[in-house]
Amino acid sequence: MSTQVKHPIWLPAAPQPGASTFAALYALESFARASVSSVIPIQAYELLLNEQRVSILYTFVASIGLSMTVLSPLLVQRFARRWVYSLGVVFLAVGAACFLTQTLVGQIGGMVFRVAGATVLSITLNLYIMDHIRKTDFMRVESVRMAWSMLGWTIGPTLGVVLYTRFGLVVAHGVTVIFAAMLLVLFWYYRLGDNPVIRPGKTPAANPLRNIRRFASQPRLRLAWVIAFGRSCFWTTFFVYGPILMVVTGEGSLAGGLLVSAGNALLFTAIGWGHAGARFGARNVMAGCFLAMTATLFAAGWAGEAHPLVAGAFLLVCAFFTISLDALGSTAFMRAVRAWERPQMTAVYRTYLDLSDLLPPLVYSIILGFFGLGSVFTTLGIFTAFCGWLTWRYLPKSM
Repeated sequence: MSTQVKHPIWLPAAPQPGASTFAALYALESFARASVSSVIPIQAYELLLNEQRVSILYTFVASIGLSMTVLSPLLVQRFARRWVYSLGVVFLAVGAACFLTQTLVGQIGGMVFRVAGATVLSITLNLYIMDHIRKTDFMRVESVRMAWSMLGWTIGPTLGVVLYTRFGLVVAHGVTVIFAAMLLVLFWYYRLGDNPVIRPGKTPAANPLRNIRRFASQPRLRLAWVIAFGRSCFWTTFFVYGPILMVVTGEGSLAGGLLVSAGNALLFTAIGWGHAGARFGARNVMAGCFLAMTATLFAAGWAGEAHPLVAGAFLLVCAFFTISLDALGSTAFMRAVRAWERPQMTAVYRTYLDLSDLLPPLVYSIILGFFGLGSVFTTLGIFTAFCGWLTWRYLPKSM
């Protein structure tokens, strides 16, 4: 009978995944995280009243984040990746709620959930990119993704500080919840599918320590990790100690937010760095930029607390060169990793972010016991010099 006919339910076709798909997702994620990137260290400083204690706090949180990253393949192997990505978005919103308590416990909880959310989102998004984008297009896609995130990382830090100082914590961290909700809606609209190679199954999950050994046994993966770790150390230092430098020297929290926003505004140059890498070779560009970072970090360390605005200007120049590594650096990993090892190796690779949150504050907490804030930038400059040499010496010319 005609009444028993089941008519099809028409759904709009999801867009074909491409560079703009992943750029849009990353842009919304950037807004969700960037809006409080300057508020969090200032809030921590107001609770602890000492930059050395802030360093210890960041070290503690990063150590927790590192363990989450190492264990994250268990989530990817056990559950469909779309649910893991959605969980990462929820973590960002829960972290925002924790910050509202204005207590040390709440601060720690907020930072931990924020790190957990960033970890899960980073790993799953990278897996989606490697599934849907050809290897020859990685450099272009990464540069576009960085450029699209520019708006969030430019507006977010200053907007967050303004909302925090004028309207309080609820409004400042409420922005994170709003953008997290928008990100979740957009992600489900795209309906990205899981690659059958990494679809969850019934086989036991690999030992995380075995994944680390497997990663460390591959020279190209080790080199890709060091490159990513070097540039991520700068961003950790810039986001945390840039605002603190402005507050300690009396320039104010708004100056700290403006400094971070100005550095992030330079992300629009990522597309240009992508073209430079294709024209002159990624190895030449990345090694040269590490060298330029070293020079500007030494200059910022020399200016230090005596000339905070001058130090801030040198940090901005350093950020310009660091963005080249954001645009080009991940290509070294994406081209080297084997398809069947992507979930495990991506999780190990992602530890560069956790260790860049863990090790620099740990080292700085010791150095700050003897020297001023300028020593933080000088110490980082020594390490970026080493990264530049390593990149020039071992990264293949074909990159």
